Amino acid sequence: MVLSKIASESDVSVHSTFASRYVRTSLPRFKMPENSIPKEAAYQIINDELMLDGNPRLNLASFVTTWMEPECDKLMMDSINKNYVDMDEYPVTTELQNRCVNMIAHLFNAPLEDGETAVGVGTVGSSEAIMLAGLAFKRIWQNKMKAQGKPYDKPNIVTGANVQVCWEKFARYFEVELKEVKLTDGYYVMNPEKAVEMVDENTICVAAILGSTLNGEFEDVKKLNDLLIEKNKETGWDTPIHVDAASGGFIAPFIYPELEWDFRLPLVKSINVSGHKYGLVYAGIGWVIWRNKEDLPDELIFHINYLGADQPTFTLNFSKGSSQIIAQYYQLIRLGYEGYKNVMQNCQENARVLREGLEKTGRFSIVSKEIGVPLVAFSLKDNSKHDEFEISETLRRFGWIVPAYTMPPDAQHITVLRVVIREDFSRTLAERLIMDIGKVLHELDMLPARVNAKLAMAEEKAAATANGSDSALRQKSNREWELQVTEAWKKFVADKKKSKTSGVC
Repeated sequence: MVLSKIASESDVSVHSTFASRYVRTSLPRFKMPENSIPKEAAYQIINDELMLDGNPRLNLASFVTTWMEPECDKLMMDSINKNYVDMDEYPVTTELQNRCVNMIAHLFNAPLEDGETAVGVGTVGSSEAIMLAGLAFKRIWQNKMKAQGKPYDKPNIVTGANVQVCWEKFARYFEVELKEVKLTDGYYVMNPEKAVEMVDENTICVAAILGSTLNGEFEDVKKLNDLLIEKNKETGWDTPIHVDAASGGFIAPFIYPELEWDFRLPLVKSINVSGHKYGLVYAGIGWVIWRNKEDLPDELIFHINYLGADQPTFTLNFSKGSSQIIAQYYQLIRLGYEGYKNVMQNCQENARVLREGLEKTGRFSIVSKEIGVPLVAFSLKDNSKHDEFEISETLRRFGWIVPAYTMPPDAQHITVLRVVIREDFSRTLAERLIMDIGKVLHELDMLPARVNAKLAMAEEKAAATANGSDSALRQKSNREWELQVTEAWKKFVADKKKSKTSGVC
């Protein structure tokens, strides 16, 4: 005899996901649901919502890596359940971090003797790295002022107004005044002369940016170092420099090796870099390297033993994943100097293609520099009809995410569009973006023309009616007026097509 049973209301394992009650009934959005749901339904619900996110590889606003090799993806997934802070449990991962620190320190020309270990730490990103470097500068300055019997409650940092928001966070969170050098029209990075003028006895460091977020430009760290040496001699101070190389730290050593910006300059005491930008690792890894041990006060380092052995730690957070550290080590040994150089040169070449394509439209002024981070920042030469924000918004219809933003004080009247060229932004994508920008410009040009055509027809109709000079014109139906407007519109578009060049690139 065949046995059968009636399925319960919760027995939905044999149902199609989209026919189940979990998909047909909305789940609570801000409260945990009372009952469990099948794993397939949970996956489908979340996956369907995530489809509405943008495509990461078309997100040209971000500096963060969006593609890695499948072998590295596998390494990351294999180690995703490792908590890096358990150094005694995962000694090999700890060793890999130490190797990364030393490789990066040598890349930045740290003055290390044979067999000497570099001083540095992996972080969640450059924001945490900057916080740690800033705390080290603040503590060293406080100890010096205490020893001299001077007030130590009003520290400040001098930097440009173009700094990333993490510097503002550090200043506000850790009670340090941020003294910003204002920008000027056409000069969108920190002016070294003005920066040194703002330095006083309470300045814990001057922060220079190797790769401005706004236009990718490298600040002149060498000139800043030389000017600051002279001021230190005159005043008896010893104001140091921190280099925020979040974007440029994995670019300059490979394609601008002669550029002096790192530990070759005596006043550079610490450098941060984002492994998840041009370090070519997915989001979640940064590095901060100190010149030597004296530049990182030991009092900031905590020693814990409740995870098995004595473990020194200097981080703002405690637990963090190991995957990104392992991925960084993979990239460093997989690519080597040669591989990183090839990637960065390719990015620069694709930036050149995009820059030249935009210039050929005749519509844009290029704000970015050829030497710097591989990105293209550009502004409309004439924004009287439509502005950069409209271009940014319209490009989203083609899938592109291209940010538009205003410059900081005193250049806030300048609006810029920016395209970041990452490893996975190919020549084909660069050419496609140029074509789509051309389409957007054409479409936006047409919009005011269509409105003007309608207004002209309305004025003609009103004038004819008022004058009574053309009875036929007065008797036209609304449909006939619409047809006339349409024909005028078609003629305008046809004339534009005839006058167009063979292509935008």
